[in-house]
Amino acid sequence: MSDVALSEAGEAQKQTGSLRDIVGYFLRLGTFGFGGPIALAGYMQRDLVDRKRWISKEDYLEGLALAQLAPGPLAAQLAIYIGWLRARVRGATVVAAVFILPSFLMVLVLSALYVHFGGLSWMRGAFYGIGAAVIAVIARSAVKLLRMTMRRDWLLWSVFAVNAAVTGWTESEIVWLFLSSGVVVMAVRAFPARGAAMAIAPVWLLNGLGGVAGLGTLATLALFFAEAGAFVFGSGLAIVPFLHGGVVEKYHWLTDRQFLDAVAVAMITPGPVVITVAFIGYLVAGPLGAAAAALGVFLPCYLFVVIPAPFYRRIAGNRSIKAFVDGVTAAATGAIAGAAFVLGRRALVDVATVFIFAATLAVLAKVKKAPEPLVILAAGVVGVLIETSGAT
Repeated sequence: MSDVALSEAGEAQKQTGSLRDIVGYFLRLGTFGFGGPIALAGYMQRDLVDRKRWISKEDYLEGLALAQLAPGPLAAQLAIYIGWLRARVRGATVVAAVFILPSFLMVLVLSALYVHFGGLSWMRGAFYGIGAAVIAVIARSAVKLLRMTMRRDWLLWSVFAVNAAVTGWTESEIVWLFLSSGVVVMAVRAFPARGAAMAIAPVWLLNGLGGVAGLGTLATLALFFAEAGAFVFGSGLAIVPFLHGGVVEKYHWLTDRQFLDAVAVAMITPGPVVITVAFIGYLVAGPLGAAAAALGVFLPCYLFVVIPAPFYRRIAGNRSIKAFVDGVTAAATGAIAGAAFVLGRRALVDVATVFIFAATLAVLAKVKKAPEPLVILAAGVVGVLIETSGAT
């Protein structure tokens, strides 16, 4: 082989990137990547497609489409697909682990601090301010999704309105309504003419806010969050109304205040937003509860990528599937808007919290590149100052 050919082969290998390179990248992104699913997906395109050229634009767009088609957290599924492209199941598995693990460990630490020191005034003050800011972030997320997905499509706007109203009225997310939304849009568009750990593990591993949890609670946690991971489409925040209906209304694991704190923790940590489930799991059943919740919510999204990936290109352009996903995404956007209303009634309790909410919304709207975690942490500082001044 000539020197030129060897040089070209070496350059191609450099642009492709090894599995170790890909794993190292996603470990860094999972540790330092803030901004939510859209921002994380944008980082992947910027770094892996435009700068490093490890992934072709076509492969990236196919992965993004698959992440949008399948239920579960978009950024995590896109990362898993890129890992699958590099080394099939082994690559997908390792990338999933390194992308999720950093934020999971951070949430474990925050959960332990919350459980043991949640009564301290400074922590109450921080979450007092953060809770109001989180409502602004959720509302802003709904607006962004509206602009991205609704366009001037009367059908999608109708689906959005119905789901927003139902979520706001019932204070929960109804799975059958989500699926029905997808079926309705698919019918109209595609067919226009027709329509045992307790005995083995130390007790502290199952110790949550309510004391030591039983194996039944641990199993319920895993199954509930697996259902959430299997039926929630769209942005990571789309899982919030679904979780609220089960965690607060059905199982009464947490109060509204504690649930909002869980969402806040996900906002101030890097990686996938749905890592909030680990915080919830910890409050209910300690470290094992956090692990069960995280495994439950991420396993379906992993399977929804790995299983269809080999033959995905054959179904990617199917009109019916695209229509179904559009309908479900519109439903998810409506549910997020409804959740913002439901949680806002609990978080915006006085003039100070309304001011923090309005200020956060204004900053996010006016400063395009404002980092959400820093904005939320700033709101927490304001909350501490208000709590301290009120106590003196």
